[in-house]
Amino acid sequence: MSRSTDRQTDPAAATASLAAEAALLEGRLSMLREAIDSVDARIEAVSETLRRLQRSATGPTNGEAPARQASGAGLDRSKTGRA
Repeated sequence: MSRSTDRQTDPAAATASLAAEAALLEGRLSMLREAIDSVDARIEAVSETLRRLQRSATGPTNGEAPARQASGAGLDRSKTGRA
């Protein structure tokens, strides 16, 4: 058998193989998107905490009371723990 016939494959088998690989890649992409969403939520929560700490460390200015944050400004627990 020559090298050229050795490389020939059944089109149906190649199609099935490519479709299976595409499905795997789509699954991995979905997992990565969820992980990115989780990291984004964590970054936002840490950023908000740092902003609050910075405001409380500087204290009130010109006799004004520090601004209050709306409740629920913490970490969105619904997005954490996903992988």
